[in-house]
Amino acid sequence: MKAFNTATTSDNKIHDDDVARSYGFSGGLVPGVDVYAYLTHIPVDVWGSDFLSRGSISARFLHPVYDGDDVTIDSSSSSSSSDGDRDGLSLTLVDSRGEICATASASLPRDQVAGPPLQDVPPLASLPDTVPPASHDLFAPRPVLGSLEYGFHAEHAPAYLNDVRETLPIYRTEHIAHPGWLLRHANYVLSANARLGPWIHVSSNVQFHDLVHDGDALSTRASVIDEFERKGHKFVVLDVAYVANEQRVVMRVEHTSIYEPRRNKD
Repeated sequence: MKAFNTATTSDNKIHDDDVARSYGFSGGLVPGVDVYAYLTHIPVDVWGSDFLSRGSISARFLHPVYDGDDVTIDSSSSSSSSDGDRDGLSLTLVDSRGEICATASASLPRDQVAGPPLQDVPPLASLPDTVPPASHDLFAPRPVLGSLEYGFHAEHAPAYLNDVRETLPIYRTEHIAHPGWLLRHANYVLSANARLGPWIHVSSNVQFHDLVHDGDALSTRASVIDEFERKGHKFVVLDVAYVANEQRVVMRVEHTSIYEPRRNKD
């Protein structure tokens, strides 16, 4: 698979070649949410829509993927629990230089995983009239963030599917939302609530609870659950819930980003 940087014109300039180089990278980064989309291909190929309605995947982005990289994904079966109630896969994404750029573990329980009740996820909230700068002071109180409301329309999905090199027919024939497209909105909800410079998505732990179908109305709701600094990078961790038709939680994510990367020293 040849990686594609879908975000060269994004407000997040970590995807711009010149800006990314000032942080020590070789060029603009392929978005982590798109690398995540690559990683979901094998679990969906193996388990189909069952994975998207009750499976889980935890992904870590270890090294950058660059536009034009030839990437491969290796998978192996893994034991997800001692009592055998889950099937598991371990996934490794490797670039053309042999660098391990991302890892993930995916699992499918034997039975449906009930979604949490609406009162147990971040509430629907208004977006700020003026977006404040990302900072310790903004994130440390662990605020509820303003929500995003939008819809899934399958007629618009093929452009996204082509961008993330998705070849599985399930998304086109069953008119269901791709998990990578959904995860993008975890990024969007952060950038809609905090004014960011270049920033980097580093991990996501995702639990699916139901499929998203053509015409579903969605809200992405989020709250900050942690903020910390490590090795000069400033991190924020979000609890993100996706609610369909104001009735059911279809996906829950723990989403971690470096909201202020350490600059490369000259």
